[in-house]
Amino acid sequence: MKYDFLKVASATPEVKVADCRYNADQIIQMIHECNENKTKLVVFPELCITAYTCGDLFLQKRLLDGAMRELERITSMTKGMDLVVVLGLPMVKKQNLYNVAAVIQNGKILGIVPKKNIPNYSEFYEARYFKPGNEEIEYVTIAGKQVPFGVKLIFECTNVPLFTLGVEVCEDVWVPIPPSSYHAMAGAMVIANVSASDETTGKDGYRHALIGNQSARLISGYIYTSAGSGESTTDVVYSGHNLIMENGTLLAQSKRFINGNHITYSEIDLGKLDEERRRMTTYQTAKPEGYEYISFELQNQKKGLEECKLTRFIDKAPFVPNNTEQRKKRCDEILNIQANGLRKRLLHTNCKSVVIGISGGLDSTLALLVAVRAFEMLALDKKDIIAVTMPCFGTTDRTYNNAVNLTKKLGATLKEIRINEAVEIHLRDIGHDINVHDVTYENAQARERTQILMNIANKVGGMVIGTGDMSELALGWATYNGDHMSMYGVNCSVPKTLVRYLVEYYAITYTDHELRDILLDILATPVSPELLPPKDGVISQKTEDIVGPYELHDFFLYNLMRFGYTPKKILHLAEYAFAGDYDRETILKWLKTFYFRFFSQQFKRSCLPDGPKVGSVALSPRGDLRMPSDACVALWMEELEEE
Repeated sequence: MKYDFLKVASATPEVKVADCRYNADQIIQMIHECNENKTKLVVFPELCITAYTCGDLFLQKRLLDGAMRELERITSMTKGMDLVVVLGLPMVKKQNLYNVAAVIQNGKILGIVPKKNIPNYSEFYEARYFKPGNEEIEYVTIAGKQVPFGVKLIFECTNVPLFTLGVEVCEDVWVPIPPSSYHAMAGAMVIANVSASDETTGKDGYRHALIGNQSARLISGYIYTSAGSGESTTDVVYSGHNLIMENGTLLAQSKRFINGNHITYSEIDLGKLDEERRRMTTYQTAKPEGYEYISFELQNQKKGLEECKLTRFIDKAPFVPNNTEQRKKRCDEILNIQANGLRKRLLHTNCKSVVIGISGGLDSTLALLVAVRAFEMLALDKKDIIAVTMPCFGTTDRTYNNAVNLTKKLGATLKEIRINEAVEIHLRDIGHDINVHDVTYENAQARERTQILMNIANKVGGMVIGTGDMSELALGWATYNGDHMSMYGVNCSVPKTLVRYLVEYYAITYTDHELRDILLDILATPVSPELLPPKDGVISQKTEDIVGPYELHDFFLYNLMRFGYTPKKILHLAEYAFAGDYDRETILKWLKTFYFRFFSQQFKRSCLPDGPKVGSVALSPRGDLRMPSDACVALWMEELEEE
């Protein structure tokens, strides 16, 4: 499948208790709909052919024969369809009755998976009728054909190798060690659960947590389908609460208490799951004893890679929680991580002072706010935070005033050192025309500032706090041995898109109105190194005009580092996530820029100062990115040149 997305569905039919033909008609109708929507896996509820709430009718041969007859009809109907169907029914084997899930594909029953854990408490009395499934694989005859029967079955697609399916039935996932745990160890990437979970107050939350946790532990896709409308309400009610999870993340869920048939769709990223399992060395795959692997083939894959149209949510700001409350909590946690990192370093070095270059921009503002919090933790005098503003050729009144006012408002010590003359002398010494505004002209200013900060730190017995963020490090958008260097970089693993929210959070949560106004104006200021002269007093050099939008680069960075996606897949996801914001041509242009700069600028990251990791992605050469500085980008660019 193109880009490794598997379209799946969780389908709950409105049943009539003990009316197998009616129920099968609903199931067939829903299978047709799923097939038309190019679904590759559809999961129905437990005992859905008969309904779950048949009670002692499960002891009636007429009902059991009707269920098997309808299973054969449903199976025949799938001939020529390009999807796998998993559904529940009662089934007799050697005079014992089992609660099973049948796995069907292209007119064939691939296997029968019995429920292993049979409940016998409260409203569930399954042990009155059903025997627990045996792990040993046996064979049963259905419509004259031998079909494998047992708990330890794995269904694997020969032409989509990442599509490997394990099945469990309802209660199986509620026990201490569910069968799906062994299925995943045996290679199953996707788990289907045919279920009939009744509804009581608060149970939906527990169910959500249970399935999410299991999918996270297994690093799997998990489709949980439960019984709903039409079940008997003699003692309990069924809501049809269906969940599609991926490694702990909810992709889709149904509304509860829906009347009529309902189908919930989403797409599971098999490539992401494969990458996650490969990265996690503690994830032990093995072949537990007794497993049998049943092969099948998806017909459309013979014709080439079929693209899966996405409907799932792809976050265009993956570093920033989209839920407001979660974002507030995350921001507070990150500020604490940054401040505690600095606190420990100050304690270890016995430093009582820090030096920060304050520009009136976002990054230096965040670094100053972190320093203030660290000093509060240590009960140190904030006057020993030395904030140095160093105006030069590109400094505007707006950023200068914000730097000055912010420092004073926070209670730090402000030093102003104008570097125009020093830079002019240096340029003259090296024979550079001051009217030539090239990289030498720009970097001379950045290195002069770093020299000043380092020497002030020596003078006051303190350390220089780095202000550069992770997005700049990814792009190499830093002057080597200029703003690239410090003694501790508090922002080193904070991406640019998140810096903005951290400053905004601080402004809204912790400050008075005067300080809030300063911070909000800093947030509204264009991102710029201010190394070129302004035009009419306004910033003339805007970073995103040169290297591209940071929201795109952060999206590229996250998906490259977190999941190891290919360039084409990142492009595909970016097109989907940023639809209406950027066209394909623009995204491709900046993606090429990203790859070129990411590979060519590794030498700057290879000698980074220490700094705290705050999230799942970081670029430290000592931990998260051990990449040679001479790595070639050719393979990655070659794939993009094909577009």
